Amino acid sequence: MADTTWAVGIDIGGTFTDAVAVRADGLVRTAKVPSTPDDPARGLLDAMAALTLAGVTPGAVTRVVHGTTVATNALLTGSLARVVLCATDGFRDVLAIRDGQRPAMYDLFQPRPRELVVRRDRLVVQERIAGDGTILVPLAAAEIERVVAAVRRRRPAAVAISLLFSFIEPAHERALGEALRRALPEVPVVISSEVAREFREYPRTATTVIAAGLGPVVGRYLDRAAAGVAALGVPGSLLIMESGGGLVAADRAAREPHRLLLSGPAGGVGGAIEIGQRLGLTDLLTLDMGGTSVDVCLVRGGHAPKRATQAHDGVPVLAPALDIATAGAGGGSVAWLDPAGALRVGPRSSGADPGPAAYGRGGTEPTITDAHLITGGLDESTPLAGSVRLDRSAAEGAIATLAGPLGLSLEETARGILAIATAHIAGAIRRVSIERGIDPRGLPLVAFGGAGPLLAPTLMRDLRLAEVVVPPTPGLLSAAGLVGADLRFDESQTLLLRFGSRDEDRLLAWLRTAAADLERRLSAEGVAPGDRRLAAVVDCRYLGQGYELSVPVPAISRRAVRELPQAFHRAHREAYGHDAPDEPVEAVTARLVAIGVLPHAEPARVARGARGGRPDAAADLGHRTLVAVSRQERVRARLWRRDDLRAGDRLIGPAIVEQLDATTIIPTGMVGRVGAWGEIRIRETRT
Repeated sequence: MADTTWAVGIDIGGTFTDAVAVRADGLVRTAKVPSTPDDPARGLLDAMAALTLAGVTPGAVTRVVHGTTVATNALLTGSLARVVLCATDGFRDVLAIRDGQRPAMYDLFQPRPRELVVRRDRLVVQERIAGDGTILVPLAAAEIERVVAAVRRRRPAAVAISLLFSFIEPAHERALGEALRRALPEVPVVISSEVAREFREYPRTATTVIAAGLGPVVGRYLDRAAAGVAALGVPGSLLIMESGGGLVAADRAAREPHRLLLSGPAGGVGGAIEIGQRLGLTDLLTLDMGGTSVDVCLVRGGHAPKRATQAHDGVPVLAPALDIATAGAGGGSVAWLDPAGALRVGPRSSGADPGPAAYGRGGTEPTITDAHLITGGLDESTPLAGSVRLDRSAAEGAIATLAGPLGLSLEETARGILAIATAHIAGAIRRVSIERGIDPRGLPLVAFGGAGPLLAPTLMRDLRLAEVVVPPTPGLLSAAGLVGADLRFDESQTLLLRFGSRDEDRLLAWLRTAAADLERRLSAEGVAPGDRRLAAVVDCRYLGQGYELSVPVPAISRRAVRELPQAFHRAHREAYGHDAPDEPVEAVTARLVAIGVLPHAEPARVARGARGGRPDAAADLGHRTLVAVSRQERVRARLWRRDDLRAGDRLIGPAIVEQLDATTIIPTGMVGRVGAWGEIRIRETRT
């Protein structure tokens, strides 16, 4: 009997909520509904309802995978729950002192960064642990009672505990945390040794506070989302995408909300990697251009690089995250004039409500979407996502507010907006490639998001990339990437030990203990032994250095641990051009990742065309005038319907390809070829 179960991915963006359902036999159903920023859970449930109308049976859904920006938005808007911080005496002000780095080094008048916890809510704890874990000042029972009483008087929404050297010896944190949980059972208590067992006081304390402040916000949201999905009759579990590109159960995500700050972009990167694997492309760039921002990532060897620490609004967060660069150049990014009269684009966005002026919802500011409507990339006759009708006159009125002061025509101003947006995106691509020592020339670019395929070919030409790959449903790839993701668990521990001593045994012992713990977690999730993957790295440095390099551990064995210094010398030479083989090497932090591979359906191939590369007549929608971004010309572009294209079809530029979730532009001098899975690969005609 055929397997008719479904896996569903739902990605909530700033403008639209995208949903993809994949049946076990490869059948795909999609939906795209407006986002609901005032109540994101409603957008998620609207998307599920739309999938039901498209033929997805809720009772046959085995899992719903969700990428969310709730945590990100709460942090960026300062909407964290009120937190009381308990810190070792002498360290209550670490959040105010920070790490000594100035956001703008030479700006003498820069405002002080917003503090995560005001000083009156930062409490001192009389206790002290040494760097080797020795207890210097015991945490007395009377001191615990005093701190509990002080916390109770302040009536916080959450409590964060970050005591000195608790990543080595967590006894004091645990004792205080247990007392607070008993005394205030309704208040979430987060201790640093549970969320960030790593050194450096400011990042560890900031991470703990952010986890505590996000907990109530994210917890309420996920509770409502899970209840709503269950009410629709879905028996499967609700899984959440983390910043590192893996999935966890919703209840665990609520306990570790600091790991969700890049939840949204991670799904798209995973989807792009999956497409690259099908096409034999292991090294590639990804471009996710939605309504609010643009995210780019460099993939090497079929894997996206990850950072152990991420920064949000200048605040460090100790949680694995994909190495993604962001630019304020989404479809809703606002174009404006600075005090000198120069044209600027972003980073502020019009969002989903009111959105670009062209949406006709009351927005009056010019955006990238309005510029595309003026230049012909978009058209009034084709609603966005099948439901948002565009108003050209409203877009013209918004662009005119810039064109007048600039002394330019509407088309010239719109071209300028798109050229600046393209430059912003190119800068983000350079940050993840050239600034990492990697030449992007010759790499393919997987372009997705509702607006990604509009500008990607221009970027390809400007940066001399090999080609642009446009997925079959580019506006829904982030949701599709969620369906293709696997379970992931991470553990890390700062050890600070020197190789060549008996301390190496501590490193091996930790790796073995952590591996056993992660194996138990995967077993509890029902992952079979053959579907489990473990990978370890150790952050190493020369003794006395202030920065580390991550060195992979090929196996959890004594031999592999002893060979780490030689591997570090090689890594240091590759990264910096030199090494110091006679200097002692220190293992700073050990990290272990466990992957639980989930069942995934193979996507269906599209039918092959029968006209020798010429698209069927049903795909021909006529012509439309298009203003080129990189060239001062107006061209007559062929207009194609994506749904009626077949494998092997050739699309000669200038051309525009329209579909429900996105629009693709193929400029003059380029050709697009439809592949076996419905992807379009765009290259210069000379290649």
